[in-house]
Amino acid sequence: MNRLTLWLAQGFGIGRIPVMPGTFGSLLGFGWLWLLLCSGRLWLFVLGILFGFALSVWLCGLAEKILQKKDPSSVVLDEVTAFPLCFLFWIIKFWSAHHALPPMKLFFGERTWYWTAIVFVLFRLFDILKPWPIRASQSLAGGWGVTVDDFLAAFYVLIVTVLTTVAGGTLINTHL
Repeated sequence: MNRLTLWLAQGFGIGRIPVMPGTFGSLLGFGWLWLLLCSGRLWLFVLGILFGFALSVWLCGLAEKILQKKDPSSVVLDEVTAFPLCFLFWIIKFWSAHHALPPMKLFFGERTWYWTAIVFVLFRLFDILKPWPIRASQSLAGGWGVTVDDFLAAFYVLIVTVLTTVAGGTLINTHL
């Protein structure tokens, strides 16, 4: 059971990559985003984000106990499950115009891929730099401390996407 827990908490083993495991875990977050988009329903997408949060708190907390280390770098499920939150505003905006979730390919189109890349980089920056209150959230007990900081980083990216979309007519206004 411990092996399965670690395998899941380490993002199917991706977190064991010796360099930048959080970045590779965030890349795996595109897979979680795709799965949530496949649901076809906005309420299932949001429920999937909440389920991912709960699963991450639980499994990352167990992984900390197994590895006997606070927030081990190999544990990347928190990055994986938080990543789709970065795109929630764009997805809601698309849904409100089309009454459907966007296809994954929309985020990698000729005129949209760079916005997706910017979101990815911002997520990594907020996760690495940990502006207030992200750093403080790491002191929460167990899986809460492991998970909440990544969801806060994703929430910061969500705020940036809202502000840039409203202010500058970015990806969502011009291409979705």
